[in-house]
Amino acid sequence: MNEFKSNIIKTLLYFDIFNYPITMHEIINFMPMAKGDEQILKNNLNELVLENYIFQIGDFYCLKNGKELVEKRLVGNNHAQLNLQKAYKNSKLIGAFPYVVGVCISGSLSKGYMDESGDIDYFIITKPERLWIARTLLILYKKIFLFNSRKHFCVNYFIDTNNLEIPDKNIFTATEVLTLIPTYNHQLFHQFVKNNTWAYDYLPNKELTERPASDYQLNPFKKFTERILNHKIGDYLDNFFMKITIQKWKSKFKHLETENFELALRSRKYVSKHHPQSFQKKVLTALDKGVYEFELKHNIKLNF
Repeated sequence: MNEFKSNIIKTLLYFDIFNYPITMHEIINFMPMAKGDEQILKNNLNELVLENYIFQIGDFYCLKNGKELVEKRLVGNNHAQLNLQKAYKNSKLIGAFPYVVGVCISGSLSKGYMDESGDIDYFIITKPERLWIARTLLILYKKIFLFNSRKHFCVNYFIDTNNLEIPDKNIFTATEVLTLIPTYNHQLFHQFVKNNTWAYDYLPNKELTERPASDYQLNPFKKFTERILNHKIGDYLDNFFMKITIQKWKSKFKHLETENFELALRSRKYVSKHHPQSFQKKVLTALDKGVYEFELKHNIKLNF
């Protein structure tokens, strides 16, 4: 199997983990090699369909021959559109909190999909040395005013402006980085992308999602709070909040081995990651398994 077909299949295998059929344009966007001539891509796609390696259902391609997958995707796409307005509204609210300087929509909604049980995830950038104050204030807001509901307010990944580069470099994180939707401080988002150009090594054709975003603002509450906490008391509180949060997580997730804890719950002065389900590891493991099973089923060797 040639490199072109192999990378088309690898792209479909990645989305097959989520039972998510994709269009030819999406195959181009998420294929781990330069697209070249689109007609060549189309010819290879047609050949793969004729050879029964993949299936075409309308405008969608997938590895399973099931119209219900396309129907489910379309329902999820529609549900995502209905929730985007709420996500933008919440992003503006998050941006109004002290020390928050950038907000993006992440997770499935950033890919244009959300099912009935899905959450709205946010990727948040803060000022240096005050990440844990910003995070704690947002968590307190969620617990007190939203009754700890994460449905539309899942704040699970924070970094600061001095550490914009994501350390985990793989197809999963590249996909997450390049599908983020900037909703607050568009200029900072582009700086973030510049610090993560490694993601294009995995997805060289990926187009960024360009949408209107709120500008960074210092509202009176934000300005007043930051003025108070820009001194030693702020240093103390940021360290304190980080310490008690890590202690809580180590107690709550003591079943996780050190390596898995670091990957799923990375906690430093400049980063707070709360992914206790180890989704990244599960996806990468599932992708490796998918490649192996595809090769075994068809008695071929994929050429990446």
